[in-house]
Amino acid sequence: MHSFRLARQADLAAIIRLLADDDLGSAREIVADPIDPRYLSAFAAIEADANQMLAVASDASDRIAGCLQLSFIPGLSRTGMWRGQIESVRIARGLRGSGLGSAFIEWAIVQCAERGCGLVQLTSDKTRTDSIRFYEKLGFVASHVGLKRSL
Repeated sequence: MHSFRLARQADLAAIIRLLADDDLGSAREIVADPIDPRYLSAFAAIEADANQMLAVASDASDRIAGCLQLSFIPGLSRTGMWRGQIESVRIARGLRGSGLGSAFIEWAIVQCAERGCGLVQLTSDKTRTDSIRFYEKLGFVASHVGLKRSL
């Protein structure tokens, strides 16, 4: 049995390991003990912002099995509609395909609806073709082109 909850600072090491557990993440994340202070600073900023939610999926023993971040974004377009942005979704390698990811995303969508969001959006790296197929099966549509610029 899995449950979904807000992340705690004590979860950070497990979350970082999840974020680093693929080709892209292993090149972007730093898995270290002690935790890189930039993660601690980011966690504090997320925790302090009412429009941010870092969440984890945990098993019956409270081991971290997945993570995601929700951002609640106010906007003027679409008559002042709020949007939910889902990012940094990871499911533990051994649990992929188990239904946990689908349940976690559906939980995130409910959180967005409860906050009054009129739509939910996410991005996924183009090289993550399995992830893109997964999101499409959940009803997400590639309706826009996303662009990024590193600073």
